[in-house]
Amino acid sequence: MESLARVVMHHRRLISAVWFVLFAAGLFAASALSDRLSLDFSLPGQPGSEAEEQLIETYGVSTFDTFVAVVTVPEGQTVEQQAPQVAKVFDSLRESVPAARVVDLASAGDEAFVSDDGRTTFALVQAPQPQSFDFTYAIEIEPALAKAAEGAGLDSQLTSYGLLSAGGDTEGPSVLVETLIGATGALLVLLFVFASFLALLPLLIAAVSILTTFLLVLGLTYITEMSFVVQFLISLIGLGVAIDYSLLLVSRWREERAHGHDNEEAVVIAMRTAGHAVFASGVTVAISLMALLVVPVPFLRSMGLGGMLIPIVSVAVVLTLLPALLSSFGPKVDYPRIRKEGVASRGWTAWAGLIVERRFIAAGVALVALALLIFPLFSLKIGQAGVESLARSGPSYDAVQTLRAGGIDSGVLTPLTILVEDGQAQAAADAAEVVDGIRTAAVGETVDGFTLVDVIPVKEMVDSDGTAVVNAVRSSVEAGTDGSVQVTGAGAVVSDYFNAIYEKFPYVLALISAITFVLLVRTFRSILLPLKAVLLNLISLAAVFGAIVFFWQQGHGSDAIFAVSATGAITFWLPVVIFAFLFGLSMDYEVFILARMREEYDDTGSTQAAVTTGLGRTGRLVTSAALILFFAFAALASAPGTDIKVLGTALGVGILIDATIVRALLVPALVSLFGKYNWWLPAGVARILRVAPSPLADDRPATRAADDLSVSPPVPAS
Repeated sequence: MESLARVVMHHRRLISAVWFVLFAAGLFAASALSDRLSLDFSLPGQPGSEAEEQLIETYGVSTFDTFVAVVTVPEGQTVEQQAPQVAKVFDSLRESVPAARVVDLASAGDEAFVSDDGRTTFALVQAPQPQSFDFTYAIEIEPALAKAAEGAGLDSQLTSYGLLSAGGDTEGPSVLVETLIGATGALLVLLFVFASFLALLPLLIAAVSILTTFLLVLGLTYITEMSFVVQFLISLIGLGVAIDYSLLLVSRWREERAHGHDNEEAVVIAMRTAGHAVFASGVTVAISLMALLVVPVPFLRSMGLGGMLIPIVSVAVVLTLLPALLSSFGPKVDYPRIRKEGVASRGWTAWAGLIVERRFIAAGVALVALALLIFPLFSLKIGQAGVESLARSGPSYDAVQTLRAGGIDSGVLTPLTILVEDGQAQAAADAAEVVDGIRTAAVGETVDGFTLVDVIPVKEMVDSDGTAVVNAVRSSVEAGTDGSVQVTGAGAVVSDYFNAIYEKFPYVLALISAITFVLLVRTFRSILLPLKAVLLNLISLAAVFGAIVFFWQQGHGSDAIFAVSATGAITFWLPVVIFAFLFGLSMDYEVFILARMREEYDDTGSTQAAVTTGLGRTGRLVTSAALILFFAFAALASAPGTDIKVLGTALGVGILIDATIVRALLVPALVSLFGKYNWWLPAGVARILRVAPSPLADDRPATRAADDLSVSPPVPAS
């Protein structure tokens, strides 16, 4: 790090110019990226995904989001009486949107398509696989349906699970607006921390990091598909990570300047200490995202790939551009210097001293708090959000209420589509209809030797209950027909994800934990500290999942804050994404705190001094860094769509739990309890990892009562 710092300062103009060029190119990439991102959620090799591919290939449509077109006849009339007019509406829809497949009362010949009062009927409308996040086919279908119904003197409505999930917003969320919200919150925190124009420097670093990452992801889109979620992750998580890393390095630079070092030497010391922690932290975050790369799900892999670029690029910018800028004009922008860095935070130093004195009580309080948060986790249900938790108003919601008023429940939003060989369709429909939880099964078109059967469940198939219905339908149809049977639809997708992700994920979790442990052993030169760090991270993650089950799945507060009722389940892809990002991001603070404690222990030989000075020096930084990430995730939670809200709140709450209960309370208490055993690294292990050993030695008494409350440089231990 010292060598890197000196090289960077020697070539500061060249390095600044290179990053400026990447920044400018990133501006172009950011505007072009959204059109190249994918909405593909397929799972190659899984039965539901294979059936979906066959459906797309043969019929040109997808079950990605089946639209439900609702038509209601005037009061005093019935659908039966107006059958020709109703059929004309849906025939007109077929002509207006020829790419869509429409299954209605006339084509199915099934009275289950009519409401109990006889006034309302519906049609299933399947469109081609969407290529963007703009609800293109909804925008085409809705006016065509409305025009045809109005011409026939009938009322029409359109709904779907996707439209309900987006709250009826067909525009899609604005990444720029959400990033600006997060940046505003971050600026307020930085102004508090630095109380000078230096607060703008981390924002500049974040802007360069984000736009450079966009540029790299744009390049990746020409090699592989990248999920549309990646743009949110880069903007908001990239914002928080880059600012957090900058905050650590700049704060250490100010501290060394306050201790009397000249500007360039302060940069070198900051790079050797804080820069080393930033590098280790960035590698840890990148390693945690490997969990997404080994999952056999393309869109999750793309999120892992894009996510890994966030810490890698942030570390590169922070360790090159930031020291170049600090060495060029750092002292000039550090004005006015209201806040001094020559001394540790008196408040955090006092807090650390209190924890050392009451270590058993502190550890007990933290563990009880975590246990309470973890308890709801035992009720976790994986699937998709229930219809009740989606839109609470708007045209799509009104359409669902119209159906329900006529005795047609929400299962119509998540139909199953079965492909069977020609001649087996009626037998398949009969076999599907006898399964509990199925409203009806209608025989559809025959193309290229395949016939479709549309199966409409009573309730939406979005969780493990729906998976059971899907399995029952598949088994019943296979038993009642000859030849191949392929089942696709929302329920089949949920079933596929269970098979693809959660059967092998425990092994992925163990691998990521082991790799992280080895990295941290080398970083902290300790066996016990890395072990504690990994275990506490897993406990912290369990607390986060317990909190989101309590808040979202069970609905304690989601309605009051987001106007979203209990989801009933956590969307199948969210837990693995939350784990991958939080495991690394929350480890950031562990690295920041323990790296400084290790440094202080090497200086004093006292665990008490290490805890007191380490937390006194990093407490305010970790709290500020957590607030910055929290603002970024709060902005993410403002996006339309329940799943993105769940992701944003889970990441935000995870950061707060980790920075308060875990890092500010439990970590210092446990380090104080473990004493000299924290710092032990056997010579054999040290030799393998190519670091200096750390023999087991008795703690020295804390020789500096206030630890780091003077402006004098720390005196090396003899």
